[in-house]
Amino acid sequence: MKKQYIIPIFVPHLGCPNDCIFCNQKSISGQKEKMTKEKAKKIIEEYLEKIKNEEAEVEIAFYGGSFTAIETDLQEELLETAYEYIQEGKADSIRISTRPDCIDKEILKRLKKYKVKTIELGVQSANDYILKRTNRGHTFADVKKASKMIRWNGFKLGHQMMVGLPESTRIDEVNTAKALIKLKPKMVRIYPVLVVKHTKLEKEWEQGKYEPLPLVQAVEVCKELVRMFADKNIDIIRVGLQNTDEITEPEKEESEVVAGPYHPAFRQLVESALWYDAVVGKIKRLNVKVKEVEVTVNPIDSNNVIGHKKENVLKLKETYDVDLILKQDETMKQGKSKIEITKTYHDFLEE
Repeated sequence: MKKQYIIPIFVPHLGCPNDCIFCNQKSISGQKEKMTKEKAKKIIEEYLEKIKNEEAEVEIAFYGGSFTAIETDLQEELLETAYEYIQEGKADSIRISTRPDCIDKEILKRLKKYKVKTIELGVQSANDYILKRTNRGHTFADVKKASKMIRWNGFKLGHQMMVGLPESTRIDEVNTAKALIKLKPKMVRIYPVLVVKHTKLEKEWEQGKYEPLPLVQAVEVCKELVRMFADKNIDIIRVGLQNTDEITEPEKEESEVVAGPYHPAFRQLVESALWYDAVVGKIKRLNVKVKEVEVTVNPIDSNNVIGHKKENVLKLKETYDVDLILKQDETMKQGKSKIEITKTYHDFLEE
């Protein structure tokens, strides 16, 4: 399988017709200046210089804002710039992210002309009340219509959803995941809501009108959603915002985050929690007192099995007095495991 590289180009807030209460794209993307054709070309060249693998699959991705809502001339300029690299054999495809209400036949025709392969839609919630409450400016009917048009026109469909929006509950978020699964995306991103500076949500938080999810609760909800999407073979390409100079611990002076379930290894917390559940589930199915459990996984999964700062190892010992032994096997498929009970208390007492 070819190694994949994504060249990210941020066009923050240029096309957004709405000012969502949680959003400050300049903070989230770290991009302060307006994107131009020249800047895009410079970014692409810099990334290409770092890619040494000639067999790699390279995708140029336009993130932030709503790409198909920006002025058509700039869209064309940026797409033409990226398309030149496809024609030269230096890149393989283009990805864009946009709003569900900024997709129509003409837009899709334009994107197809420039060999755009993937379209990600910012969905956030399937609950129309929550969409209105957060000033999204579209309904879930727009999501369904856009998703179907994207798939029918041969593009890869991606969805982005949020956890912990104002007045959203765990049931709302589970129902959003169920609704998205029905629309058959190839990939999803799951973002727990962070309170970012210079947003309407920051004012609500300061006034006591909004309380972000605690980290533990955000991990639990995201764990449930990841399991749902994974069961349907939908690729989960991100869980949590990417750590940057601006998106970091609220305690840091340079951080744009003022509150919320931020963690530099948020996805690892979620995936570690899933592994912990798998091990505990195996232990509970046995009608014996377990002393030691051996988990064999692909080396890529090792850190998640152990847990962030060995959290799973410590929690198993503290809660169940069980020792976790990790074994690595490169032939094991990533995400799969072999869990064996290697010692029970009966064995322990006989020693």
